Amino acid sequence: MKAKSIITIVLCAAVIFGFTALFLLLPDQQYSVSERRGLAQKPELSAQRLLDGRFMSDFEDYTLDQFPLRDGFRTLKAVTVRYLFARGDNNGLYSVNGYISKLEYPLNEANLNRASEKLNEVYNELIAPTDCKLYLSVIPDKNCFLAPAGGYPSIDFSVIESHMREALPDAEYIDISELVELEDFYFTDQHWRQECVADVAQALLDGMDAPHTDSYETVELETPFYGTYAGQSALPCKPDTIRYLTNDVIEGCKVTSYNTGKAEPAEMYDMDKAVGKDPYEMYLGGADPLIVIENPSCDSGRELVIFRDSFGSSITPLMVEGYSKITMVDMRYMQSSVLKYFIDFSDQDVLFLYSTLILNNSISA
Repeated sequence: MKAKSIITIVLCAAVIFGFTALFLLLPDQQYSVSERRGLAQKPELSAQRLLDGRFMSDFEDYTLDQFPLRDGFRTLKAVTVRYLFARGDNNGLYSVNGYISKLEYPLNEANLNRASEKLNEVYNELIAPTDCKLYLSVIPDKNCFLAPAGGYPSIDFSVIESHMREALPDAEYIDISELVELEDFYFTDQHWRQECVADVAQALLDGMDAPHTDSYETVELETPFYGTYAGQSALPCKPDTIRYLTNDVIEGCKVTSYNTGKAEPAEMYDMDKAVGKDPYEMYLGGADPLIVIENPSCDSGRELVIFRDSFGSSITPLMVEGYSKITMVDMRYMQSSVLKYFIDFSDQDVLFLYSTLILNNSISA
């Protein structure tokens, strides 16, 4: 009995001191690729931070983020919670038939109201005094299809849709809800697959009486795509495959980014981002406050301004056929008050295109 106790103590001490040594010897990591976020760094020690409790709080975050073999333990916890304890979700993430998603419930009425108020502000200040035509379309997110299939709560899409239509009565609504289905989304990410939404792009263009095409070449990336939810869930999963659509018109477009505050050349499909930490950012380079796409193949002179979220990055290339120029605005990274310095609103088509995910959280900075 005494020998067993000694062995237990020795093993426990070895584990404790072993992990402590690893913690002290291994370099701190700046970023978690699996979780797509920066990791807490060693906090600054000072008398003031000790007295007000900030140091200990920050130090706890630091030790949790820099713990040795952290990703392995996250996977162990996720597998245990799902398969041993039979819990349906882990940290708000759930899986149904291979699809992973994050619970989006309940409806945040305050954020929804803020979204409609912000869009109305943009309309009243920049669009109403002009000859622009205003359109609105709401994108149903992955949870609208996946949550009911797995018995999880989800926000009623029709409630958000009705709210936005009533809040923006001057906008002509383009209904795309019947064209979107679960299979249009990646297994491990919240976004839709570009190769599955060409019909949605056509519906949007039809709604604005703009021409479109259904002639594309499909190109498949060799890099496996582990979406946002793959890392956050920590569950073992198969990667997705990114396929993008192209044709002569898309390849002939000129793309300009204002991500740095000044005009710089950009790519419709950024192949450097395709092999980066988030391959979905290959679509127009990912997050960007303002992008301008010029299509020399279209001589109509028609212009489109899209107020959008990240779903717009992958569908906009499929809409270039209908316009000589498309300007994309993401108000999460750009204050609407400065738009007048970049866009001369006159007689463009203007489309508010937002997913329920963003409307229920935040569409602006």
